[in-house]
Amino acid sequence: MSKPQKQIHLAAHFPGVNNTTVWSDPAAGSHIDFASFAHFAQTAERAKFDFLFLAEGLRLREQGGKIYDLDVVGRPDTFTVLAALAAVTDRLGLTGTINSTFNEPYEVARQFASLDHLSEGRSAWNVVTSWDAFTGENFRRGGFLPQHERYSRAKEFLATAHELFDSWQGDEIVADQATGTFLRDAKAGAFVHQGQHFDIHGRFNVPRSPQGRPVIFQAGDSEEGREFAAAGADAIFSRYATLAEGQNFYQDVKGRLAKYGRREDQLLILPAATFVLGDTEAEAEELAREVRRRQVSGATAIKHLEFVWNRDLSAYDPEGPLPDIDPDTSEHHVARGRAQVRMYRDPLATARAWRELAAAHHWSIRDLVIHTGNRQTFVGTPATVARTINDFVQADASDGFILVPHITPGGLDPFADQVVPLLQEQGVFRTDYEGTTLRDHLGLAHPDDVRQERAAS
Repeated sequence: MSKPQKQIHLAAHFPGVNNTTVWSDPAAGSHIDFASFAHFAQTAERAKFDFLFLAEGLRLREQGGKIYDLDVVGRPDTFTVLAALAAVTDRLGLTGTINSTFNEPYEVARQFASLDHLSEGRSAWNVVTSWDAFTGENFRRGGFLPQHERYSRAKEFLATAHELFDSWQGDEIVADQATGTFLRDAKAGAFVHQGQHFDIHGRFNVPRSPQGRPVIFQAGDSEEGREFAAAGADAIFSRYATLAEGQNFYQDVKGRLAKYGRREDQLLILPAATFVLGDTEAEAEELAREVRRRQVSGATAIKHLEFVWNRDLSAYDPEGPLPDIDPDTSEHHVARGRAQVRMYRDPLATARAWRELAAAHHWSIRDLVIHTGNRQTFVGTPATVARTINDFVQADASDGFILVPHITPGGLDPFADQVVPLLQEQGVFRTDYEGTTLRDHLGLAHPDDVRQERAAS
């Protein structure tokens, strides 16, 4: 008996501070004007995507003590943008990345519950931790937490937020005008939490929202991150772009669910993916090469090399050879607030490997950065891209993809117009929304139903 075809989940990531985008392209728009967010969201909704995703930046990154101005596009507040988008969309899920290291459970729970009400059940929370003291300088708490403490705080933060969401059962509001009775239960919203990181008690002032709780996303790839996702997330992001890597990650994370009393369909795995489309395979490949060169200018290439060398390399020619000096391995780093520096845990070994690559291929600094950086995930004609996406999902390398276009806000349009119809023809992607909430789109049960199911088992 053949295995039934899985339905593909698709989402759209509005790029933030990075050089995934080609912001110098004449077609590129603002990353802070609301019109850009609205166009992007409405395109995603027109294509029947599950949700829109916003990343977070709590501080503008610096390099050599100066703002890293090659990719600064502004970081408007996540909740403000998502609340505004709730008014110009009807079904699209609204996912925001909110930090658990510097915020407080009551404040975040209140904001997400409010967003869920405003959007009629479309909110989602990507729970993240902060890894560096540089970002912490913007907050009273300052500094950072060691990794095990960050995840300890994140787990308790999420558990506390769930207690706040669940302090309302959903049937307390009577609003009987004849008797003047508004609440059936005068204790609605009461909560008490005492733990290692939080000691709070009071009344949560937002009644039960349509989804009960926002959908929970998690983005960590560490051992702690995978366990955190398996224990309580509804979806986890993945960075794996090849079929084999994706399958290994998929099997590993899904395999952790049983010990938490969860089924495999209760956690979705959604890698981020970029794409380039062309009328022919050759045209798409050529356009992809051009996009990569435009994403990595000479100045950008030098800045990226500084992540590894930890030195000021501004005197070097980006079209010339790699530096013959070794990286500075001291703890003080020229790049601050950039997660990429954590990728190169042994800069001396990385430098040796890169020199060998550059020598073997006759690459300049810029060539090397282009070839060692992230390539587009899907390149080809719309038919090729649609087929490849479906192959990944049916082979259990993912449950779908979060698409990141290289042009904002119009870069999602070609995918919506050319690839989505082909997936719909194959019967692996919806032609219309079948529900009203994000949980409906993702095939996730309401928290109240999950709790009743566990109680009955």
